[in-house]
Amino acid sequence: MKPGARKLVAALTGMAALAAMASLAASSAATARAATTARAVATARAATTARAATTVRASQYAQQPSPLDVGGSQLAGTGTIVQYPSHGALRLPRVPASAYIVADATTGQVLAARDPHGLFPPASTLKVLTAITLIPMLNPNAMVPTSRQAASVQPNDVGLVKGREYEVSALFKALLLISANDAAVSLAQATGSFDRGIALMNAEAHRLQAYDVVAKQPNGLPAAGQHVSAYDEALIARQALSMPAFMKYDSLLAARFQRKRRKWVTLVNQNTLLTDYRGGIGGKIGWTTKAKATYIGLARRGGVTLIVAILHCAPLKEITSGERLLNWGFAMDGKVSPVGILVPPLRTVADPPSRTPTPAPSRPAGAATVRPGHPLTSRPGSSHAGRPGHSLTGRPGRSLAGQPAPSLASKARRISGDLAVSAGVVAVAVIGLGGLARSRRRSSDDRRRRG
Repeated sequence: MKPGARKLVAALTGMAALAAMASLAASSAATARAATTARAVATARAATTARAATTVRASQYAQQPSPLDVGGSQLAGTGTIVQYPSHGALRLPRVPASAYIVADATTGQVLAARDPHGLFPPASTLKVLTAITLIPMLNPNAMVPTSRQAASVQPNDVGLVKGREYEVSALFKALLLISANDAAVSLAQATGSFDRGIALMNAEAHRLQAYDVVAKQPNGLPAAGQHVSAYDEALIARQALSMPAFMKYDSLLAARFQRKRRKWVTLVNQNTLLTDYRGGIGGKIGWTTKAKATYIGLARRGGVTLIVAILHCAPLKEITSGERLLNWGFAMDGKVSPVGILVPPLRTVADPPSRTPTPAPSRPAGAATVRPGHPLTSRPGSSHAGRPGHSLTGRPGRSLAGQPAPSLASKARRISGDLAVSAGVVAVAVIGLGGLARSRRRSSDDRRRRG
């Protein structure tokens, strides 16, 4: 090949190489720009989502009524609240309690109250909330192992032995008949952890719109910041009345409980309303030094079901005080004007079913994950974005802009294709120049032979 031809081939090869490099650089720049754009869109979307979530939360808090407004404005008072009829009024009995409420469970009408939203320690009446929260969640035939924490609880314990397993239904009987504090702890831990059980109780109170409730112990033993109100205990009692399983446990006069292999004890219901009061159908007593006597009583006469809740009462006077208030309620129901209403529970919307297995719903901080075969009955939940593995658009494999998201493999294939095209251009150029050089040599040889 002549020097001129070689120079031409070298020049064309260099140009092809430069073209390939330019193509590669342009592809890399385009990829970088696309990634930058995607990140910018993702950041903008995340910011918008965060603002929207903040707005929703703020709206929810803004819409949630003040605890003093729940049930009606009259119930915000701290004294005795009642509206007697103009004629034939039976005066409320004097009872040694700081707070109480008498309500019709069927209509929800509050017949009379004293400081209904006042905050007081609940003592063992909080066990009603423990029961209505956990009864629907726990398999009554499941066996629950006793932890060191549960076995060490005192007083008012049924005598759970560390490491021994007890049936859930037996624990509920101990909880409601003799107010067993160790049974309450074991039932809370049966949800997966103690903290999870407490979180579920507070969530159930919120669902019932019992906003005065702050639960810290499943048995109602003293705890800093733990409190209830008479109004909220009435909401809890009304929910208990709607649960046949609760009423079955709570109305038992006695039950047998097996502490150890050959050790059985008889549990006798502490609520004498069941035996000493006409129409008594259930309830729960409680007492601590700070709370004094507390009480929830349930009674039914002539198709009318009444609830009485009493807080901070003189010791040993709680059940007789409840009976006197119930007597007044049965005599005056339909005659006094209601001073408020027991609000219904908040409605919940179930998550739509997922076609693929999904993890259990997120739980409060400190909650343990439920293991397969655990007595807690849980339904599979769904992720906030629809189904796990999906993008914010809800469609698999789609980018934030709605276009197919390019993978690293597809990017590599595209760059390899660009290089191959550039190499092909170089090869064609070299072959063409080689043929041109050969043709010129033949022409030169022919001229020499003819000359």
